[in-house]
Amino acid sequence: MKKFLAMVLAVVMMLSLVACGGGDKASGEKVKLDIIISQYGNYTQEWWKQFEADFEEANKDIDLNIDIVSWNDIYATVNTRISTGEQPDILNISGFADYVADDLLMPADEYVSEKVKNNFVPSFWASNEMDGTVWALPILASCRSLYCNTDILAKAGVEVPTTWDEVMAACKAVKEKCPDVTPWGLDISMDEGQAAFAYYAWNMGGGFVDDKGEWALNSEANIKAAEYMKALVDGGYCNSDPYNDTKYNLYPQFNNGTLAMMIGPMNMITDDCTANYVVADMPGENVALGVCDQLMAFKDKNAPDQEARTAAITKFFDAFYDVETYSDYMVYEGFLPATLDASENLAKNAENYKKGGSDATGSSEYFETFCAVLPNCKFYPMQKAEWMDVRNGVVEAEQQVCTGSADAKTVLDALQAKVAG
Repeated sequence: MKKFLAMVLAVVMMLSLVACGGGDKASGEKVKLDIIISQYGNYTQEWWKQFEADFEEANKDIDLNIDIVSWNDIYATVNTRISTGEQPDILNISGFADYVADDLLMPADEYVSEKVKNNFVPSFWASNEMDGTVWALPILASCRSLYCNTDILAKAGVEVPTTWDEVMAACKAVKEKCPDVTPWGLDISMDEGQAAFAYYAWNMGGGFVDDKGEWALNSEANIKAAEYMKALVDGGYCNSDPYNDTKYNLYPQFNNGTLAMMIGPMNMITDDCTANYVVADMPGENVALGVCDQLMAFKDKNAPDQEARTAAITKFFDAFYDVETYSDYMVYEGFLPATLDASENLAKNAENYKKGGSDATGSSEYFETFCAVLPNCKFYPMQKAEWMDVRNGVVEAEQQVCTGSADAKTVLDALQAKVAG
């Protein structure tokens, strides 16, 4: 009898211990997630504060700690936290290759649900792949398209160009018939000359890498692309100082009607734009430059319950990429969605969502136009270790070719040898 009572007492004590602190779930302790989000605008903080409150109300077992950090400070902030072993659970930043190299990130497949994964625009999901593994999720999208002033082209007697030969012919016609207008905007500055290389090379059949992902900087198509830029300069068809004129110098010219055509992002048109314009497909191969920042999840070897932590991360992404929530954030911050359902939704219902800090709403026509570009986007090969050398190298090569200080084949052969050996 005593032995039986002792057994009962032991069982009761064990159950009591489990109920009072034997594990996170049983003890009532919440899973805590530290999250760093980049500041995209003046009202980023407000949106995420509301998201945090709504999420925690729906998920009583998860505690979010969301910090909004400016782009000026975010890299230093994250590097400091990593150096002290206090990296966030989730980070929004641009670029992840260094974190992968240091074995800091969780593969996306470990925490992203199938519903969320299958909902991304395929090219944007694939853009975060490195060595066969996707390491991050696209938080938002941006793309570059061809802008044409329709009034100027009509005066010059030409249509919106669809090939590079037509671009050159249109430039010639504009120069002859509209002498006060710059036919074409060209930015080969150190600010973003690598984008120009992408525009022309991709759409002439070339690019930074070949089909196997190997550097192919001196391909025949790339040489042709550099020579084409030189022809624009030599013909007097572009702005007079493309080596220093950035896209920010060109935007006002297009908006006030003194620049006929340029390749630019979806947000280059200002509210006071006086130009009648169309957004057209890229000439040639119709390949647009895609840009996306990322959300990524860091490993935490000290988490008391890895399974619960991963489940909480999954719930965070499920909530953020919910079509209503994500659509709201895209209009709020003024970017394009990287998901299929939000792209479809905003192409029809953008007016249901407000821009950050104002009563203005989104434009369905705007989203319909630019979301249609997203499936045709390519991305810089930022995952490759040599990217920064290539980025600076192609800008220097363009500038040398366009100033006539070197021929395209020579400088691109030299860059290829430097990068690939």
